[in-house]
Amino acid sequence: MPVTWLRSHAPPPILLRLLTDILPADAVDDEEVATLRDEVSRYKGVTQIGKKQRNTGVWGSNILGLKPSKILGIKDIGTISQYRRLLELGVPPTAPALQLANRLFFRLLSRDDDPKLLFEYQKAAKANPTIAPWARGEMHEAATAALTQAGQVEDPRVRGAAQRLANSISDFLRSELAGKPIIKKGAKYILHPDAHPPSLYSVALFAYMPSLQRERAGFIERLQQFITQPPPKKTFVIMVGNKGLKPTTQILGDPLQNDSAGRPKDLPFALHWMELLTRLDALETTPSAKRALARILKDCDKDGVWNGKGLRTFPKSPSGLAGFAFPLEISDKTPASRRVDVTFRLAHLAKLAGLELEFV
Repeated sequence: MPVTWLRSHAPPPILLRLLTDILPADAVDDEEVATLRDEVSRYKGVTQIGKKQRNTGVWGSNILGLKPSKILGIKDIGTISQYRRLLELGVPPTAPALQLANRLFFRLLSRDDDPKLLFEYQKAAKANPTIAPWARGEMHEAATAALTQAGQVEDPRVRGAAQRLANSISDFLRSELAGKPIIKKGAKYILHPDAHPPSLYSVALFAYMPSLQRERAGFIERLQQFITQPPPKKTFVIMVGNKGLKPTTQILGDPLQNDSAGRPKDLPFALHWMELLTRLDALETTPSAKRALARILKDCDKDGVWNGKGLRTFPKSPSGLAGFAFPLEISDKTPASRRVDVTFRLAHLAKLAGLELEFV
């Protein structure tokens, strides 16, 4: 575990998380943690996000946006991703920006039917009312995931939402639809209207709720099996009324894609997905993730510093699904700055997996 190297090259957010998430408690200086928390609050990557938040708690006038979309009128990354990015940057859940967003998230959990809470889907729902319940369901799931990542796992509203989602997904996993979730309708392949597969959001919320994992071990085992099986090869859409929507976060099997050499085609997403698998105790039973991790580790030196070949900028994420988590470093001007995020993530995976770490 390259502590010395990270201390020399990592930005304040990664240094803070090195101390709070990886190093043993007896090796951490409380004064240094306090100093780093102050530095993180003034870190450019944090202050830029804070300036964009509206007094309603919303970022980018939308909830689910992963990147700009002309079709939905999304000009900036949405509230869920901005909120989760602040958490990844080491901003404490008690920070005003996150507390302000929490008020909105709990309204989404309450199934408040205020049309304004449809945000980016408000216009589409006027033309197609069937979009409203679907959009509210997506936002409800995403908000629950964000709140669990923020540590709100014992809040009864969050626990209730998580249990209801677990029930719905469990029913799907037990049904025949789990084996054949895609059907043909006309010239299109669509997700069966009665199917409620897991999503990146629901997998994340279960990953951040160890108490639920213990309480519902049978469900978690079925979930592990489903998300590690090969996904369908057919391209499909989600029909909402008469409108076909492109799936973004829905999971119908293992979402991790590697090239023939085992390299992840989307490294930032692969690192995020491997973290979720580790939290769910499913990394060792997922062949694609084990292969990807082994290939990434081959690019590390003897101290554990990742040295990706031909790296002129940060590794790209074609999907944008892990943009909230990677990179935490905001400058790629030096070779070291392009390597700190991956190096930190690998060390964090080792810590989560319970491996015995050697600090150098």
